[in-house]
Amino acid sequence: MNKILKFLKPHVRQVFLIIMILVVQAYCDLSLPAYTSDIVNVGIQQGGVDEKIPNQIAKEDMKELELFLTPTEQKVVQDRYREDASTYEKEAYVLKKEDTSKEQRKELEETLKHSMLLVSMLKEKQPDLPVTSIPEPKRMQMRKQMEEKMSELPEMMTEQASIIYVKSAYKHLGMDMDHLQNRYILIAGAKMLSLAFLGMFASVCVGLLAARVAASTGKTLRSNVFKKVVGFSNAEADKFSTASLITRSTNDIQQIQMVTVMLLRMVLYAPIIGLGGVFKAFHTNVSMTWIIALAVVLISMVVSILFLVAMPRFKSLQKLIDKLNLVTREILTGLQVIRAFSTQKQEEQRFDKVNKELTRTNLFVNRAMTLMMPTMMLIMNGISVLIIWNGAKGIDQGQMQVGDMMAFIQYTMQIIMAFLMICMISVMLPRATVSAARVDEILTCDTMIKDPLHPETFPDEGKGKVEFDHVSFSYPGAEENVLQELSFVAEPGKTTAIIGSTGSGKTTLVNLIPRFYDVTEGAIKIDGKDIRQVTQKELRKKIGYVPQKGVLFKGTIESNILFGNPNGSKEELKEAAQIAQAEDFIMEKQKQYESAVSQGGTNVSGGQKQRLSIARAVAKHPDIFIFDDSFSALDYKTDVALRKALKEHTSESTVIIVAQRISTILHAEQIIVLDEGKIAGKGTHKELLHSCEVYRQIAASQLSEKELKEEMNHEAWA
Repeated sequence: MNKILKFLKPHVRQVFLIIMILVVQAYCDLSLPAYTSDIVNVGIQQGGVDEKIPNQIAKEDMKELELFLTPTEQKVVQDRYREDASTYEKEAYVLKKEDTSKEQRKELEETLKHSMLLVSMLKEKQPDLPVTSIPEPKRMQMRKQMEEKMSELPEMMTEQASIIYVKSAYKHLGMDMDHLQNRYILIAGAKMLSLAFLGMFASVCVGLLAARVAASTGKTLRSNVFKKVVGFSNAEADKFSTASLITRSTNDIQQIQMVTVMLLRMVLYAPIIGLGGVFKAFHTNVSMTWIIALAVVLISMVVSILFLVAMPRFKSLQKLIDKLNLVTREILTGLQVIRAFSTQKQEEQRFDKVNKELTRTNLFVNRAMTLMMPTMMLIMNGISVLIIWNGAKGIDQGQMQVGDMMAFIQYTMQIIMAFLMICMISVMLPRATVSAARVDEILTCDTMIKDPLHPETFPDEGKGKVEFDHVSFSYPGAEENVLQELSFVAEPGKTTAIIGSTGSGKTTLVNLIPRFYDVTEGAIKIDGKDIRQVTQKELRKKIGYVPQKGVLFKGTIESNILFGNPNGSKEELKEAAQIAQAEDFIMEKQKQYESAVSQGGTNVSGGQKQRLSIARAVAKHPDIFIFDDSFSALDYKTDVALRKALKEHTSESTVIIVAQRISTILHAEQIIVLDEGKIAGKGTHKELLHSCEVYRQIAASQLSEKELKEEMNHEAWA
């Protein structure tokens, strides 16, 4: 979770704005149940009357009320009302609303409530008996008895009794009660619609902002991961498999992006609506709040069981996707070999095994999630029934109204849904947390190859002289050195060849020059400058590297040859192709240099791929050429022609060639013979035939006995 929040740091302002909009949305959602309650209670049951005292009352009705008031109370009432003889059918008293504060209105309600209830009861029991005919002592005694009885009644009943009197007073005054009711319902409905539209607009805004933040986070992560991976040395590339890097860059970031939307849209909203729902529910009816607690406990139990069962499977999903990507990539890459050896069936079984394992895990997780939803719905419906059961008792006892019960149900559902949202995201969060940790592992990976804090530069007069000064190297985590105490100099204008048996460290040696790895001991210098003291960019600018396995990129032949020199001219392009002996097959193509090259160069042969790779290095015009067994796929004739053209073009450059064939390095000015990571011999071809047993054995394995004797005798005669 901390990793996901860390990725959201650049978007703090947007997150704060989302929270503000969510507060508005929560206010709208929490207000709607209250309006529903008002429409049912006031609009329908009370006929649109929500006043506990009449705002307008006929003079004769007011005189009846004053009969049960003390002189002081009568004075308070008279001060709050004014006479109105023209507005209504009868002469009336109208409440001075502009001069009456909330406290004064409350005082007036307390003053009149007993009188209103007494008058209502008397008219209901003896409608023909005038209230004014009751003697004063009797009236005061009746009031005292009424006060004692009202103290034992629920407040809701006394309020309803007051409202009933107010309705009868309005009717007696000749007011249109249907109009009053319709007006109240329409105004309340209009407010509900306004809040609903505002809530909808807020929801759309939050969804849009959350999607933008998540998309931006995903874009930034993909960009950062790509930049980091591109900067990896071979050591880091070996640590993370290619399949895993692809999964982390795609599926893992997608998981983070999806959960980010849910965090911003649901998790931030859940506590706001949940706490607001609790506050509203407590103000609606305190006696039923235990039902909310029961609902939360039941949902917690369901989610806890789900966590225990499904969580281990959630955590293993990403590793299974890694595994599936790895197997898929291996099969697709080695498709020709698989067909050649007729092992399609075995590879299908291997793929099916991994695929079925991932499918089983996904099915288990999805079934668990599917089972959770009906369980939650059962709990929510059960809670609704429980609220109605208890609410009906409260309504029957006069402790609450129907609208309040309906509002309480809605508040309870909002609280449960808030808790459910948090639980849902809690189920999905572990997978996203694993994904975030995997992505962060790449972003925080400490690369072994770093630029110096204060980089130096190569001398301007330097021509690319390469010097190995007591160089030793071991791979990270290895106990023994792969290369040990290597010392030699590769001069500009000369060819230095590296030869040795398989596993002797030839490729490792040349990989140290462009700093794909750093030396363990000693130093590699170019033009007298330690390569670790200059930036990687400046170092690699001097090097034209042709790897052991030719790599081409999707595009055209031209884009591949000018890959290291994108601003190169047409003349440079053609010159590089001619030197690499690639012009013949290029000109045979319909579009020539504009011919398409597929991903990985799968639409060209191995020899053509090598020649294009060599042309790419030549077009860069580097000071140092490194050919890592780059002539192995060429026929003898092409090999000879290419080396001859290359010799002329690289007359001032340092050329380092790793080769398996002696014929390729026969005319090299210096040959380094490697044996188990050590220099077994150093010299020209003829010198090494006499001085180096390892080289002699390699020569014997490649040259005929007659050729070998001729070489030996020629050297001896010389």
